[in-house]
Amino acid sequence: MNPLAKDMRCRACDGSGLLMDDEEWRYTCTICGGSGELIAGKPIEQDGNFEVDEMNRTLE
Repeated sequence: MNPLAKDMRCRACDGSGLLMDDEEWRYTCTICGGSGELIAGKPIEQDGNFEVDEMNRTLE
């Protein structure tokens, strides 16, 4: 990601596109959709069709 685009960086995942839970499982950021960027005017699209395990962690 361009360092000048810091204001466009997703704050939830800090631009990595991944989130980590307390057990260090990594999963796609649900805020930016894994892109790492939030663009003004672009709607946040979430894919509601994903599988979870018994602990409610997403499976990839």
